[in-house]
Amino acid sequence: MKTATIEATTNQYDGLEPLIYELSAAGRIGVNLPEPDVPLSDLPADLLRDDLNLPEVSENEVVRHFVRLSQFNHAIDTGFYPLGSCTMKYNPKINEDAARLTGFAHLHPLTDVEGAQGALALMYQLQEWLAEISGFAGVSLTPAAGAQGEFAGILMIRKYHVDRGDTQRTKILVPDSAHGTNPATVTMAGMQVIELPSDKEGNVDLEALREACAGEKAASIAGMMITVPSTLGLFDRNILPIVQTVHDAGGLMYMDGANMNALMGVVKPGELGFDVMHYNLHKTFSTPHGGGGPGSGVIGVAQRLMDYRPGPIVDIIEEAAGDHDAPLYGWTQPPKTIGRLKAFHGNYGMHVRAYAYIRVYGGTGLNDVTRHAVLNANYLRARLKDHYKLPYPRICGHEFVMEGRFADSDVRALDISKRLMDYGIHPPTNYFPLIVPEALLIEPTETETKQTLDRFVDVMISIAGEARENPDILHDAPHNTPVRRLDEVKAAKQLVLCCAPLMKQVD
Repeated sequence: MKTATIEATTNQYDGLEPLIYELSAAGRIGVNLPEPDVPLSDLPADLLRDDLNLPEVSENEVVRHFVRLSQFNHAIDTGFYPLGSCTMKYNPKINEDAARLTGFAHLHPLTDVEGAQGALALMYQLQEWLAEISGFAGVSLTPAAGAQGEFAGILMIRKYHVDRGDTQRTKILVPDSAHGTNPATVTMAGMQVIELPSDKEGNVDLEALREACAGEKAASIAGMMITVPSTLGLFDRNILPIVQTVHDAGGLMYMDGANMNALMGVVKPGELGFDVMHYNLHKTFSTPHGGGGPGSGVIGVAQRLMDYRPGPIVDIIEEAAGDHDAPLYGWTQPPKTIGRLKAFHGNYGMHVRAYAYIRVYGGTGLNDVTRHAVLNANYLRARLKDHYKLPYPRICGHEFVMEGRFADSDVRALDISKRLMDYGIHPPTNYFPLIVPEALLIEPTETETKQTLDRFVDVMISIAGEARENPDILHDAPHNTPVRRLDEVKAAKQLVLCCAPLMKQVD
């Protein structure tokens, strides 16, 4: 098969200006403040420091320095970002515009309900939409991230059993392909993880599940956490028997909804029998992702867990009547709530963005999002399957995993990822899921064009050829980035957490 000739990007960082410390000159300042028109007073001595060693530079040098640093970063607004599991898709700017509207952005979280009816109405409608999309009885918007949504879900499951007197139910079943946060969540909730293996097709091993729930063991099962589609990008063919087996043992089913962007308009987890699920709004509804937040891990629940939701919940506290053309919204607290997860009411700006996203797409549009995400992933999978090993060669959901190694080369997944950076493409997820050796987890999302996907395929095929013919070019990659390959173990253990002149020596 003939492929297009792919050329790596040129080194755009040659000839950069010196670092800002080298531009420093004694007496140079960035701003001239007017003479004070009030009496001066001394600051307390314990608030003063003599060892800051800050550079003395002009305003334009400061601006250029930080803009230049920002240009060193790869971002979804500047290039392709096929980061599997994380769903780094393009965020429509209309979402950002909506979140920055003065009435939303400047509203204080302690505003009384009468002065916040517009915001409360938006949150109430978002709750209703998310419940409808997932097939659950209700949701809570308060969790600040997917991991916190997981934590809320397991706490609800635990409290549900304790309230019923089933205090011996302390074990949660977790597949070996799970997100790392799943077993961490179980442990944090004071419960015990039972790991389940995957079968040769990437499904949960049904016999192992039945054995874990058999006989006297059933009395200790609190529930199961499972990601649908899994972190392998696969929809478990046994999902209905899995749900039934756990329910028959008296446990509840938790679905990690991180990959809900592969299900919208196709499958409703609540109708599959799940009892609780968290959304990652950044993954499915394009609220910002990265940099540690802000996130949103909205939690959806079946009827039996409605009273356990973390609060507060937005509800209608007075129906529209008479002169009122709209209901009065306010805060309610579920009677058996696990409590608050956050000081206020969740990351409200993320709620506005998700609301705008759903409002723009509508039901048909959300279904199209899923269809295109699945189509794009399977297109890449089909084009790369003859060049890289697919451990599970079957139709995938929104992402797929392949092995970044070759029988006739010592190149590994990390080398491939580093080489991708030379072409201006962000690496896919490396070494996850853990059950796939040298894993490369690839997710194109629904927002990329066929031209972008074709270029990615051509680059990946070119790299596969280099792995066999010139492996050193991969071992030494990247070549065209601000810094060369880092010692990642050393970087993790010896963090540089401050700006200092010595930073130039780090490469």
